[in-house]
Amino acid sequence: MEPFLLVLQFLADPYNLFIIAAGTLVGLIVGALPGLGSVILIALMLPFVVRMDPTTGIALCAIVYCATTYGGSITAILINTPGTPAAAMTTFDGFPMAQKGEAGRALGIATFSSAIGGILGILVMIVATPLLARVAYHFGPAEFFALAVFGMSMLASISGNSMVKNFIGGAFGLLLATVGTDLTTGIERFTFGQADLYEGIAVVQIMIGIFAGGELLRQATQTKVKRELVAEGVTKLPSLQDFKAIWRTVLRATGIGTFIGILPAEGGKVAAMIAYNEEMRWSKHKDQFGKGAIEGLAAPEAANNAATGGTMVPTLALGIPGGGSTAIILTAMLILGLRPGPALFAEQPDLLAGIFGAMLGANICFLIYGMVGAKFFSRITLIPTTILWPCVICLAALGAFSLQQSMFDVGVMVFFAILGFFLNRHGFAPAPIVMGLILGELIETSLKQSYLIYDGNLWAILQQPIALVFLLLSVVGICGPLIAKALGAWRANQAALPTGNDE
Repeated sequence: MEPFLLVLQFLADPYNLFIIAAGTLVGLIVGALPGLGSVILIALMLPFVVRMDPTTGIALCAIVYCATTYGGSITAILINTPGTPAAAMTTFDGFPMAQKGEAGRALGIATFSSAIGGILGILVMIVATPLLARVAYHFGPAEFFALAVFGMSMLASISGNSMVKNFIGGAFGLLLATVGTDLTTGIERFTFGQADLYEGIAVVQIMIGIFAGGELLRQATQTKVKRELVAEGVTKLPSLQDFKAIWRTVLRATGIGTFIGILPAEGGKVAAMIAYNEEMRWSKHKDQFGKGAIEGLAAPEAANNAATGGTMVPTLALGIPGGGSTAIILTAMLILGLRPGPALFAEQPDLLAGIFGAMLGANICFLIYGMVGAKFFSRITLIPTTILWPCVICLAALGAFSLQQSMFDVGVMVFFAILGFFLNRHGFAPAPIVMGLILGELIETSLKQSYLIYDGNLWAILQQPIALVFLLLSVVGICGPLIAKALGAWRANQAALPTGNDE
């Protein structure tokens, strides 16, 4: 009970409540801007944070981390442009809902799922941080490799109508992940002499190009098509029936997000992918996914926000960043003279209460902001496309440029916008490409580490129980749709056979 009492004591301070309200608002706005995100915002805040009281400074970083994760869903739903990489999966069902005139409903479901997922994830973090840290400690390169392969197995059913095209898209994403200098050998791969490619292609430019740029070009081909905007329900919020329909989804996704979040080097992106796939795998309405299924919207939002709490576990308990944002938070802690580790729980309970309380307050705060502002945000979909999309592409270009102040990055974004347009026209969904890109680096790095650890004997990976479980699940995930399709064809053939009573 003592940790909860310290959290309540932190939240009872009016100054702390002001910090939570202001930090959440700033994080929400930055998270909604394509190309920006928690990493950039926390990095910009670092010079100011290190001059603050340690508890307040680290709590403020945790607040904007939570808020930006949620903020990315706003543009993902309204204009098919994820504000943050963790919101990429939100576009699959969120944007189709907005296109059908249900933007307010989609925003409300995303807000509710994000807040509940985040709150439950933080409550788990408060109670079980030491235990979860010990579980995460057992994950080595072999386990990470198997987990990433399991993520890639989702390509069998993640989106689109063709499994073959999904795997082709995933393979292309893996190829993109190899661009840059190999840190093991120092060899430059697919850089073509361009110094800007030595560190690889940033995920943000590719996502902005494929999602926002591709959609802009698609819209440009339909300028002469008469549009009928469904204005009646655009600002309508979710009903009680909607909340009843997704509460199980939110709980499942929260569990997935919390677990994935505690694994070092993982985070909201992978958590959202796995949660979306698992929800679709077990859903009775698989055909609705990608067309505006509310479960397909709730699952990734609950998972990526639950993962924000989870990523703080290895950061605080082991001193291992759970992602880019927590790496900067860890840097701020070290500058302020704080030493993460098991001793932190005994020596700095007030600091931990401040972090937990700030993240809990941020989730409650953006629940209020989101529900109140959903009707206002949803009106963006009523803006004529001839005005909306030029503004979107300007923001997209600004977001791509802001990462490294490089026009080369803008050129990369334009290239992938054109590529995304043609891929879409030929039936290739963007999701497999993004999945391959995100998981590609993890697959390559963990495989190389396993090769070194086991002296070149990669079969030793199968001797690791956790890794073996994930690899078996991957086989089931790939073969499952094929077996189901074959059974369906066999049953159809049996039903079509003559009964023998036709004479």
